[in-house]
Amino acid sequence: MTTLLNAVRRYAETHADDAGIALTSIAGFAAVRATAPSGMIHAIPRPLVCLVVQGSKHVTMGTQAFPFSAGDSLIITADVPTVSQITRASVAAPYLSLVLELDPAIIAELLAEMEAVPVADHAPVRVEPTDLETADAALRLMRLLERPASLPVLHAQLVREMHYWLLAGRHGSAIRRLGWQDSHAQRVSRAVAVLRAEFARPVPVERLAAIAGMSPSSFHQHFRAVTSLSPLRFQKQLRLIEARRMMMADGLSSSSAAFAVGYESVPQFTREYGRMFGLPPVRDMRALRNTAQAA
Repeated sequence: MTTLLNAVRRYAETHADDAGIALTSIAGFAAVRATAPSGMIHAIPRPLVCLVVQGSKHVTMGTQAFPFSAGDSLIITADVPTVSQITRASVAAPYLSLVLELDPAIIAELLAEMEAVPVADHAPVRVEPTDLETADAALRLMRLLERPASLPVLHAQLVREMHYWLLAGRHGSAIRRLGWQDSHAQRVSRAVAVLRAEFARPVPVERLAAIAGMSPSSFHQHFRAVTSLSPLRFQKQLRLIEARRMMMADGLSSSSAAFAVGYESVPQFTREYGRMFGLPPVRDMRALRNTAQAA
């Protein structure tokens, strides 16, 4: 992984923004860099793989904890709420990782060509050592970023290859269901896409159920089974996470952020924000900025 580490370090040092995210021109592919341990980061990530090449991180989903470090990969196969924290990072040895969002269409195409294998693992979050083939595909993607003229021609096949090695390796049983056409997970994902796009305004459950092709009662059951949340709570967490980002990154006041994400009552926003993040908005922002300044 040493060569991959060097490639990620070079790219992240040049392209990372203030939040430590180094986006690439390949959709869903990014590097992450941090020079100090972080606070708790709440998110509802899309299905993804995170390859850590230096440092350590800790992710929790509900009551389950997943510590992982250099040489490990974290796989998330559903839109589930997580709380993450970078636990080992310094200026001399920053936390460095690569993140690739998993593409269900690519997975479905590959499964049609691969030998059928029983799916035994339904856990939406898991950690395993990174397969050498996956790391090698990631390295070639990083090298491709240094040759922009070649990107339009070669990146799609390398992304597809990386999905193949993930399917063929340790994580394969966990991510295969993402490629099952018309599965409950696929149907719920269509409704999740609408909630992500329209989280700031009311979205009737009946509309979401129709998008998923289910009755409202069946939709509630399967939505909670896939995401661990009800549709209403899922939307509420999206709103609160986005409001926190707006206050931290854009400098919005708590009331402005509340209205921007769809709240009609600032006191209600303040109560729900405190329950989720442990502090009311103003105190939370002060603590986050103090941590950032110290780092």
